[in-house]
Amino acid sequence: MSDADQGALTVPDFRRMPVAEAVRWLAENGEPVDPRDDIDTDSLKRRFPHLTGVETADLSIEGPQGRLVPARLYRDPGTPASGRALVWVHGGAFIGGHLDMPEAHWVAHELAARGIPVLSVDYVKCLGDVHFPEPSDDVLTAWRHARTHALGLFGVGAGALVLGGASAGGNLAAGVVARLRDAGESLPMGLVLVYPVLHPNGPEASDVVDTASPHGQLSLNFAGSTEALRNPHAFAALGRVDAFPSTLVVVCEKDGLRPSGEAFAQQLHDAGVDVILRLEGGADHGHINEPADPTALPTIDAIATWIGGAR
Repeated sequence: MSDADQGALTVPDFRRMPVAEAVRWLAENGEPVDPRDDIDTDSLKRRFPHLTGVETADLSIEGPQGRLVPARLYRDPGTPASGRALVWVHGGAFIGGHLDMPEAHWVAHELAARGIPVLSVDYVKCLGDVHFPEPSDDVLTAWRHARTHALGLFGVGAGALVLGGASAGGNLAAGVVARLRDAGESLPMGLVLVYPVLHPNGPEASDVVDTASPHGQLSLNFAGSTEALRNPHAFAALGRVDAFPSTLVVVCEKDGLRPSGEAFAQQLHDAGVDVILRLEGGADHGHINEPADPTALPTIDAIATWIGGAR
């Protein structure tokens, strides 16, 4: 048995653990190694030969209180440019996730291979005493860096940048848009939200939170207090959404968090925002974190098509 196999046996199933225990375990032990042996870069490029030309570069962006925000740039110089670029934020329930997970690494490869350069962004996790706004601050810092250095990073102007994210990353992306709008800063030209959680009570698309439920515990762990659960910068659906940019919302047929994305899309529509709601049939939460899932590539294709036509 390999070391990876032996290590996998000792890693708990976080989905079955009380949130407080999962947070404590991750704070003490760090993120466990993904046991899949086919999601590294070489494996992905063997499976998807069109990714071969994608080049990557790791960055460290100076963030709040001197904290470095890890990021990775993806470009394919051999592919016709779309004229747009994406700042992308992965998910992980605010307590996990990283730049090497497929939801970050594979998705960014796929979009770069379609002519959309991507800056994939990591952020501090809500472990121990870390709570909102710290993860949001990291994404905001990365977004500002991307705008300032857009031409050098992506080969496009700052006005051609789209912001997006999946799950918890979708929450952070939407929250950053609200923060930018309220601060009078320039907004992204578009916003991409994939199976996002935009309400403190995502399964019911509500602000009424049962803090004894697993989802309620994750929301409270992110927010840091019951008062912060009502903060519209922490959960964008709780605030006004006027002046949001054109938005693509992707929800999954089998996802328990689907109501949050659907309600937010309706909220945007009612506020006069140009919004597209896409239902991925047969898909479940996290499907773009699994390259073998047959519902994953259609979502990525839809994102690329939408970004290419965003205005």
